[in-house]
Amino acid sequence: MEIDIDIEEYTAIFKALAHPTRLTIAYNLMKKPECNVNRMSECLNIPQPTVSQHLSILKNAKVITGKRCGNQICYKVDNKKVISILSQLAK
Repeated sequence: MEIDIDIEEYTAIFKALAHPTRLTIAYNLMKKPECNVNRMSECLNIPQPTVSQHLSILKNAKVITGKRCGNQICYKVDNKKVISILSQLAK
């Protein structure tokens, strides 16, 4: 049987999104163009190091990307596959 999708990529995405906090982060980043770790920590009411650990997992799974904005890193969801998956949650 031939599969025409990258199963490994989707497995990594779903594994990263399987945690409620990471799913919340990714979903909110999809709705908001960019956000830094300090703002996420405030909004989620969890410690900044914990948010950073979740962001690292999401970044390694290519769910999010980060770019330097001054002395902060701003994160966003720009993976079309992830956007498609997360968009289904809003329906």
